[in-house]
Amino acid sequence: MSRSTVARTLTRAGLVTAEPKKRPKSSYVRFEAAMPNECWQSDFTHWALAGGAGVEILTFLDDCTRLAISVTAHPRVTTPIIVDAFRSAIATHGTPASTLTDNGMVFTVRHAGWGRQGGRNAFEVELQRLGIQQKNGSPGHPQTQGKVERFQQTMKKWLRAQPAPDTLTELQDRLDAFVTHYNQQRPHRSPPHHTTPATRYSTLPKAHPDPDRDTHSHDRIRRDRVDKNGTITLRVASRLRHIPLGRAHARTRILALVHDLDVTVINAATGELLRELTIDPERDYQPLRNAKDRT
Repeated sequence: MSRSTVARTLTRAGLVTAEPKKRPKSSYVRFEAAMPNECWQSDFTHWALAGGAGVEILTFLDDCTRLAISVTAHPRVTTPIIVDAFRSAIATHGTPASTLTDNGMVFTVRHAGWGRQGGRNAFEVELQRLGIQQKNGSPGHPQTQGKVERFQQTMKKWLRAQPAPDTLTELQDRLDAFVTHYNQQRPHRSPPHHTTPATRYSTLPKAHPDPDRDTHSHDRIRRDRVDKNGTITLRVASRLRHIPLGRAHARTRILALVHDLDVTVINAATGELLRELTIDPERDYQPLRNAKDRT
């Protein structure tokens, strides 16, 4: 007799106390943004072309109206691609008050390994620049991003009913057709009166970032050791910056005190100031000749 048969028999007899690994759906607390652009959910998912090549589809979805803000196909989703897609979406739909994503490294580095903790990638820097609040779901809890997750299910079901695209361009054409149908023709069951997402989005007033919210101050402490060439590295806006201190300080343990782009490097043992500079975001190598350098 199989284990499943024994389990069903004992359950029917009332001899089993259920201990589900997951919370029942009835315990979930449903939430929804009150206004369009109050929150954009984002996620990406995998898809395969006709030849079997894997690609990824990036989505931005309005939490209030379920409007598909942006749906784009890429060979692989990276942080610069997310920033470019986000800027294009803002140019068309305006700036959202907040974003909601999971904790993938392309969205946030707050759970990154040692050496990147406390930093920000290019997407986080862009949100900071625009005064947009960043929200991230708890690790292992995709229900928080449930709306965009459900959208991706609907999108994939629609794609499976179409002939498999041979190229990324063909896939993007299919996605554009799906977004038009989803936004403008297909009534959605969640909004009142089952209106289309586009109808509800266009008729409601839009939310904007809070101008009084402080998103610009960003402080962190980096502990490191100077390499043999007298240089340390610091990740800023998804790029590794090389900061020379001089060969005289090779192998010295240091503390880097970071306030936005302003960096102060001190000797961890003696407290001696080794260098003070402002990071140039356009450069990888930060030369010693800097207006704020003191070496």
